[in-house]
Amino acid sequence: MGKMAAAMGSVATLAAEPGEDAFRKLFRFYRQSRPGTADLGGVIDFSAAHAARGTGPGAHKVVRSQLNVSSVSDHDAYRAGLQPVSKWRAYGLQGYPGFIFIPNPFLPGYQWHWVKQCLKLYSRKPNVCNLDKHLVTGETQDLWEQSKEFLRYKEVNKRRPRSLLEKLRWVTLGYHYNWDSKKYSADHYTPFPSDLAFLSEQVATACGFQGFRAEAGILNYYRLDSTLGIHVDRSELDHSKPLLSFSFGQSAIFLLGGLKRDEAPTPMFMHSGDIMVMSGFSRLLNHAVPRVLPSPEGESLPCCLETLLPADLPRDSVVEPCSVEDWQVCASYLKTARVNMTVRQVLAVGQDFPLEPTEENKRDVTTGFCHLDDETSQVKRARLNTDC
Repeated sequence: MGKMAAAMGSVATLAAEPGEDAFRKLFRFYRQSRPGTADLGGVIDFSAAHAARGTGPGAHKVVRSQLNVSSVSDHDAYRAGLQPVSKWRAYGLQGYPGFIFIPNPFLPGYQWHWVKQCLKLYSRKPNVCNLDKHLVTGETQDLWEQSKEFLRYKEVNKRRPRSLLEKLRWVTLGYHYNWDSKKYSADHYTPFPSDLAFLSEQVATACGFQGFRAEAGILNYYRLDSTLGIHVDRSELDHSKPLLSFSFGQSAIFLLGGLKRDEAPTPMFMHSGDIMVMSGFSRLLNHAVPRVLPSPEGESLPCCLETLLPADLPRDSVVEPCSVEDWQVCASYLKTARVNMTVRQVLAVGQDFPLEPTEENKRDVTTGFCHLDDETSQVKRARLNTDC
């Protein structure tokens, strides 16, 4: 508890900037935090054994969450690369009804598939990405092919220019989110990846959301200096369905706040393989990522990513084999990066998009930009090589 008290003391003594609310103050504190010091003592770590016993930092807020164990067969979980639901640990937080945190329920080695899909497959056309605004169509057709040799020999030539994959900041799937209008539309849609839809459906079902449909995805690609600004995900037309979040790669700090920004958020770690579900009351809460944490061992992978994906996969598995060459590229990338997949259901059953007033008012989705922290977004929009 000493580290937690020290961390809270540091936050309390941080001078507030003019007009700064409680969420922004804590965001700034963790953005400037020093790993390995008491600064992170107040961050909840759901993956630690003491989280379940209620003795760690912030553990007075941690409660066990019940999952619908019988709703997902062990075979369907296995097909998605997940452990049987009976072996998952799930937690919630007092004061945040509808929030569920599941520390890494993936089978050993199976995170490889999802990382490879984010870097190799989901980044391809016809999916939309932040680079579309700055490059001609042919240059963004297959970012993996243009980047794999750069990443494979990253250790040899650290002074080389960043590859296109390293400049990637977001990709949209299914109903493509328009960053300018903050809306989805029926006329900008491409088929949602079937493997990610299956994974999402199993997780949603285990959390009590039968019939969840994966209709839109936003993938965020973080470097060690990246942040995700304070925001609320309210653009989906049906808020009764959960938002699912999957993390891979380096750890990060996630801040979950209240309905208003003057409510101080609760900080927690997100490690590789962790899943968060935001539903009900928690579905429309302010949240942000102020910090991606470098590995304490330098440029290295989290230990859960060091296990090989088994060669013998179920015949009907949605997970595909990953070659050694492909994983070399993925591993090189993830040593200094993090990938997050968020999956949403946009429409209720039988619901349609409202008609737009005029065609002239529509704007091309590719003119958008990533959702960055308000204080730095004006600068970072112009800095393609770093944060957009």
